[in-house]
Amino acid sequence: MSDQPYAARLETWSAEMAILDEICRSCGLVEEIKWRVPCFTHGGKNVAIVNGFSDACVLSFFKGVLLDDPMGLLEKPGPNTRSARIIRFTSTSRIEACRPEIIRLLKQAIENETKGLKVDFAKDRDMDRPSELTAIFERDPLFEAAFDQLTPGRQRGYLIHFTGAKQSATRTNRIQKARDRILVGKGLNDYP
Repeated sequence: MSDQPYAARLETWSAEMAILDEICRSCGLVEEIKWRVPCFTHGGKNVAIVNGFSDACVLSFFKGVLLDDPMGLLEKPGPNTRSARIIRFTSTSRIEACRPEIIRLLKQAIENETKGLKVDFAKDRDMDRPSELTAIFERDPLFEAAFDQLTPGRQRGYLIHFTGAKQSATRTNRIQKARDRILVGKGLNDYP
């Protein structure tokens, strides 16, 4: 492990990440490396993470959906994201222009953690099962029981994966390929 700060070791977005790191630390957050990138915590709870991608440097709030965003900086990282919200940056000047609002959002996120606020995942947890899955479950009750034993997040991940296919044959193929993983309690993105 290098003694050099994380941002300094990057080829792209190092200046942007260094500023975001400084802002996060100035708010009293503790920097840890998790998932190979800087993760900022408060009282041991994940608050924000900074990462560089090909098109932008990103500040991500784990429970960003709970934040007030009057300036409209926060966006969903993907269509199926339920909790996290991100701000994309492509220049240090944009970060500096947004600095007061970034600090306000970080302080609100810290306050939310201190209060123990949680995202209500139950309100949109239930997803319809595709007819192909229902038909397979009718023939294979063991498979259905294993699916029902998965955590709600793992079930949702599979349902998003299955229903993302446009054709019925593709949905059926995806379900059949996932069967062995489901039977042993693995999620779609769990390591083998």
